Amino acid sequence: MALSYVLETQSAGFNFDNAARNAVLEDKLEGGQTPKPLKTGTTIAGVVFKDGVVLGADTRATSSEVVADKMCAKIHYIAPNIYCCGAGTAADTQKTTDLLSSNLTIFSLNSGRNPRLVMAVNILQDMLYRYKGQIGANLILGGVDCSGNHLYTVGPYGSVNKVAYLAMGSGDMAALGILEDRFKSDMELEEAKELVRDAIHAGIMSDLGSGNNIDVCVVTRQGVDYIRPYQESEYNDKRQRKYKYHPGTTPILTEEIVPIKLEVVEETVQRMDTA
Repeated sequence: MALSYVLETQSAGFNFDNAARNAVLEDKLEGGQTPKPLKTGTTIAGVVFKDGVVLGADTRATSSEVVADKMCAKIHYIAPNIYCCGAGTAADTQKTTDLLSSNLTIFSLNSGRNPRLVMAVNILQDMLYRYKGQIGANLILGGVDCSGNHLYTVGPYGSVNKVAYLAMGSGDMAALGILEDRFKSDMELEEAKELVRDAIHAGIMSDLGSGNNIDVCVVTRQGVDYIRPYQESEYNDKRQRKYKYHPGTTPILTEEIVPIKLEVVEETVQRMDTA
């Protein structure tokens, strides 16, 4: 007879077995308040230029109203010729890009060549569509392959669009305004880098969830130039004084010591096998 408490090996990938349970518990909470999802903030952008693709992102990771990380890397490695920007839940974007990168690495080892962008997009689309939006990953996939320079956007439900320029995240409106005003086809490298930098900066200045530094990644046929940071924040944290307090600065109002009574029920001695 099988035992109910035997541990089972977890399957690979994401697991949402508790989603149905949580929905039932939410229905039984009459008038109760369920936990709300945390609001995240990000500004990411991408541009196709004459010789490749330029990706950019801010470095602020937020947890509701709290800045959780000031140096979060939002540009992820996928393959030697493919990089990806992620907006949404940081854990979901990192795990999704790691799974995609491992699959494409196995393909490269078997075939001896770099993967194409459309292959990476199809894998992402199938993965995200399978989970019906429960993975909070909004991705901008950019790179260079044998068919040219490509920039794709993949939504959390598996929607895919091929674009020449794009911005995503909570600061995307301000960034898109800069991109739509100044984008042109066949741009030079420096012009494309400045355009992405200005688009991310506009998102930072218009969105509280975006901020700190700006990272830029340039993908061409000659290689990858990941500049981190491309532009540091002009608002540096400088402490006005040293916040060190000597013992006794804060008085102890009350002190109470409660003894804990322990009773030895059983005592065993195990010998170590040193043979």
